[in-house]
Amino acid sequence: MLAIIFLVSACSGNGGKELFETAKFEEVQNNKEHSAELYEEIIKKYPKSEYAKKAEERLKALKGTE
Repeated sequence: MLAIIFLVSACSGNGGKELFETAKFEEVQNNKEHSAELYEEIIKKYPKSEYAKKAEERLKALKGTE
């Protein structure tokens, strides 16, 4: 039962927040390759989170600028 609660909490809306903030920082620092890697990690680890959706949007924007 505890494992199920842990898994559900990992998929909550806050999943990936720190990674997303780090990826945004890397993007601002013009380290687009690393920020893209972090966005992809968010999508893999937290696919149902609000940050996965944001990460997908940022990846599309990054690919449009390269």
